[in-house]
Amino acid sequence: MSRSVTASFLAGLLFGLGLILSGMANPAKVLGFLDLAGAWDPSLALVMVGAIAVAMVAFRLASRRQHSLLAEPMRLPGKGDIDRRLVLGGLGFGIGWGLAGFCPGPALVALGAGELKAAVFVAAMLAGMAWFELLERPPARAA
Repeated sequence: MSRSVTASFLAGLLFGLGLILSGMANPAKVLGFLDLAGAWDPSLALVMVGAIAVAMVAFRLASRRQHSLLAEPMRLPGKGDIDRRLVLGGLGFGIGWGLAGFCPGPALVALGAGELKAAVFVAAMLAGMAWFELLERPPARAA
Protein backbone atom coordinates (compact mmCIF):
# COMPACT_ATOMS: atom_id res chain seq x y z
CA MET A 1 0.00 0.00 0.00
CA SER A 2 1.39 3.44 -0.90
CA ARG A 3 2.20 6.06 1.72
CA SER A 4 -0.52 8.40 0.44
CA VAL A 5 -3.18 5.66 0.64
CA THR A 6 -2.06 4.79 4.16
CA ALA A 7 -2.07 8.45 5.19
CA SER A 8 -5.52 8.95 3.65
CA PHE A 9 -6.86 5.89 5.46
CA LEU A 10 -5.45 7.04 8.81
CA ALA A 11 -6.76 10.59 8.33
CA GLY A 12 -10.22 9.24 7.46
CA LEU A 13 -10.17 6.89 10.43
CA LEU A 14 -9.20 9.73 12.78
CA PHE A 15 -11.90 11.95 11.26
CA GLY A 16 -14.55 9.23 11.63
CA LEU A 17 -13.59 8.56 15.24
CA GLY A 18 -13.78 12.29 15.94
CA LEU A 19 -17.26 12.43 14.42
CA ILE A 20 -18.42 9.51 16.56
CA LEU A 21 -16.88 10.84 19.80
CA SER A 22 -18.24 14.36 19.23
CA GLY A 23 -21.76 13.12 18.49
CA MET A 24 -21.77 14.56 14.97
CA ALA A 25 -22.73 11.11 13.56
CA ASN A 26 -25.87 11.05 15.73
CA PRO A 27 -28.72 12.80 13.88
CA ALA A 28 -30.68 13.33 17.12
CA LYS A 29 -27.77 15.28 18.63
CA VAL A 30 -27.32 17.33 15.45
CA LEU A 31 -31.04 18.13 15.26
CA GLY A 32 -30.93 19.12 18.94
CA PHE A 33 -28.16 21.57 18.08
CA LEU A 34 -30.20 23.00 15.21
CA ASP A 35 -33.38 23.33 17.32
CA LEU A 36 -32.85 26.89 18.56
CA ALA A 37 -36.49 27.34 19.58
CA GLY A 38 -36.76 24.07 21.51
CA ALA A 39 -34.39 21.98 23.60
CA TRP A 40 -31.22 23.47 22.13
CA ASP A 41 -28.03 21.44 22.64
CA PRO A 42 -25.04 23.82 22.30
CA SER A 43 -22.37 21.11 22.63
CA LEU A 44 -21.81 20.81 18.87
CA ALA A 45 -20.99 24.54 18.74
CA LEU A 46 -17.91 23.75 20.82
CA VAL A 47 -17.01 20.94 18.41
CA MET A 48 -17.31 23.35 15.49
CA VAL A 49 -15.27 26.07 17.19
CA GLY A 50 -12.57 23.51 17.96
CA ALA A 51 -12.59 22.24 14.38
CA ILE A 52 -12.34 25.78 13.00
CA ALA A 53 -9.42 26.57 15.31
CA VAL A 54 -7.53 23.44 14.23
CA ALA A 55 -8.28 24.15 10.55
CA MET A 56 -7.08 27.76 10.83
CA VAL A 57 -3.73 26.61 12.20
CA ALA A 58 -3.45 23.82 9.62
CA PHE A 59 -4.26 26.11 6.68
CA ARG A 60 -1.81 28.74 7.95
CA LEU A 61 0.98 26.15 8.14
CA ALA A 62 0.01 24.59 4.80
CA SER A 63 0.01 27.94 3.02
CA ARG A 64 3.73 28.29 3.79
CA ARG A 65 4.61 24.97 2.14
CA GLN A 66 5.07 24.02 -1.50
CA HIS A 67 4.70 20.27 -0.84
CA SER A 68 2.86 18.10 1.67
CA LEU A 69 4.61 15.85 4.16
CA LEU A 70 4.23 13.06 1.58
CA ALA A 71 5.99 15.23 -1.07
CA GLU A 72 2.78 15.85 -3.03
CA PRO A 73 2.19 19.36 -4.41
CA MET A 74 0.27 21.50 -1.91
CA ARG A 75 -3.15 22.35 -3.39
CA LEU A 76 -5.15 24.80 -1.29
CA PRO A 77 -8.44 26.45 -2.25
CA GLY A 78 -7.76 29.65 -4.14
CA LYS A 79 -11.15 31.20 -4.76
CA GLY A 80 -12.57 33.25 -1.91
CA ASP A 81 -15.47 35.01 -3.60
CA ILE A 82 -18.98 34.74 -2.21
CA ASP A 83 -21.14 34.23 -5.26
CA ARG A 84 -24.61 32.93 -6.11
CA ARG A 85 -23.39 29.34 -6.47
CA LEU A 86 -21.74 29.39 -3.05
CA VAL A 87 -24.81 30.86 -1.34
CA LEU A 88 -27.20 28.41 -3.06
CA GLY A 89 -24.89 25.48 -2.27
CA GLY A 90 -24.70 26.55 1.37
CA LEU A 91 -28.48 26.85 1.56
CA GLY A 92 -28.91 23.39 0.03
CA PHE A 93 -26.36 21.94 2.43
CA GLY A 94 -28.04 23.59 5.43
CA ILE A 95 -31.52 22.48 4.43
CA GLY A 96 -30.36 18.89 3.95
CA TRP A 97 -28.49 18.98 7.26
CA GLY A 98 -31.54 20.34 9.06
CA LEU A 99 -33.96 17.85 7.53
CA ALA A 100 -31.84 14.72 7.96
CA GLY A 101 -29.46 15.57 10.81
CA PHE A 102 -26.57 14.41 8.61
CA CYS A 103 -23.90 16.08 6.58
CA PRO A 104 -21.68 14.04 4.22
CA GLY A 105 -18.92 12.90 6.60
CA PRO A 106 -21.16 11.82 9.49
CA ALA A 107 -23.58 10.20 7.02
CA LEU A 108 -20.78 7.95 5.75
CA VAL A 109 -19.84 7.06 9.33
CA ALA A 110 -23.47 6.22 10.14
CA LEU A 111 -23.77 4.27 6.88
CA GLY A 112 -20.79 2.19 7.98
CA ALA A 113 -22.66 1.54 11.23
CA GLY A 114 -25.61 0.22 9.24
CA GLU A 115 -28.11 3.04 9.80
CA LEU A 116 -30.92 2.92 7.23
CA LYS A 117 -31.55 6.67 7.46
CA ALA A 118 -27.90 7.24 6.52
CA ALA A 119 -28.26 4.95 3.50
CA VAL A 120 -31.20 7.01 2.25
CA PHE A 121 -29.26 10.24 2.86
CA VAL A 122 -26.13 8.96 1.08
CA ALA A 123 -28.21 7.77 -1.89
CA ALA A 124 -29.85 11.21 -2.13
CA MET A 125 -26.44 12.88 -1.76
CA LEU A 126 -24.97 10.79 -4.59
CA ALA A 127 -28.00 11.57 -6.77
CA GLY A 128 -27.51 15.28 -6.09
CA MET A 129 -23.82 15.03 -6.95
CA ALA A 130 -24.65 13.26 -10.22
CA TRP A 131 -27.28 15.89 -11.03
CA PHE A 132 -24.73 18.65 -10.40
CA GLU A 133 -22.21 16.94 -12.69
CA LEU A 134 -24.82 16.68 -15.46
CA LEU A 135 -25.71 20.37 -15.11
CA GLU A 136 -22.11 21.56 -14.92
CA ARG A 137 -20.58 19.32 -17.59
CA PRO A 138 -19.76 21.36 -20.69
CA PRO A 139 -21.73 20.26 -23.75
CA ALA A 140 -19.90 17.79 -25.96
CA ARG A 141 -18.54 19.37 -29.11
CA ALA A 142 -19.09 17.80 -32.50
CA ALA A 143 -15.84 16.38 -33.85
